[in-house]
Amino acid sequence: MPAAAPAAYLAVTTTTDSEERARLLATTAVERRLAACAQIDGPITSHYHWRGKVACDTEWRVLYKTTGERYAELEAHIKGAHGYATPEVIATPIVAGSDEYLAWVRAETTAEG
Repeated sequence: MPAAAPAAYLAVTTTTDSEERARLLATTAVERRLAACAQIDGPITSHYHWRGKVACDTEWRVLYKTTGERYAELEAHIKGAHGYATPEVIATPIVAGSDEYLAWVRAETTAEG
């Protein structure tokens, strides 16, 4: 079966262990035009399995808006700048949005800016 075409626009989520790290992940991605914007929520409480145990930690969530074309670079950036061995990187297709907003996302994620 052929692979599905990538979505034109994506909302990409990661979580991290501090507000400072969240700000670094958000700011550097936007500066490099890997995302048009990044929003930080937190603190949040995360419960998860890790190394055979259930863990509970305080985290901050970063939500990026980007294009499908920039996803691979954004994922690589998150993994490279993240402090976790296995960082959360989840991409959700944006199936609808205002034409003006999506045009802004595309313009802000081009190399020329």
